[in-house]
Amino acid sequence: MSSSRKRVAILISGRGSNMRSLIEAAEDADFPAEIALVLSNRPDAGGLAVAQEAGIATAVVDHKAYPKDRAGFDAAVDEVLREAEIELVCLAGFMRLLTPGFVEGWRDRMINIHPSLLPLFPGLHTHERAIEAGMRLAGCTVHYVRPEMDSGPIIAQASVPIAFDDTPETLAKRVLTVEHEIYPLALALVAAGLARVENERLVIDPSLPLDTTDMLIAPSFGG
Repeated sequence: MSSSRKRVAILISGRGSNMRSLIEAAEDADFPAEIALVLSNRPDAGGLAVAQEAGIATAVVDHKAYPKDRAGFDAAVDEVLREAEIELVCLAGFMRLLTPGFVEGWRDRMINIHPSLLPLFPGLHTHERAIEAGMRLAGCTVHYVRPEMDSGPIIAQASVPIAFDDTPETLAKRVLTVEHEIYPLALALVAAGLARVENERLVIDPSLPLDTTDMLIAPSFGG
């Protein structure tokens, strides 16, 4: 395993669907990041067992042990991350609002995936809201994390059409499929230094190829 690979922690609260896609991508030795830790705020999160089966270290910081003390919870999480020598953090269904101090401590080193085409529909119930609004497209966004919920420079987005007979459940399934595609790509861009933030806008290294529709395509990590 190359020492140049960035050490990544994935923060989860549940089954870790997007976590799985990141773990699978990082199984390639040429992927520029290694999943060094999976941390959950819930001891019963299903994703912990998945990570353990993959041979990845896990940790739990139970938010219930910090009632009305968000800063104390975040400090405990931060301590675990730093002890594990984590360089990048991926939020994957982590259902906790992080304090501004924690977010700023990991500024431009923490990314999140959200099931809408931000800045549309931040927060919860994104699929219901997109359908109710009469949208013809839905999708997902990977972005750098900022103190304001579901904000920050956008790294990658993917869209899916909304069918006239879609329900929030059927739409969610299709959006999840593209989430699994773009989250590993976004992590790879950040870990490889091909994406960075300047003046709160994403800057892409000119060596990254673009296709004819100007959509980002994954670089070949295998050479």
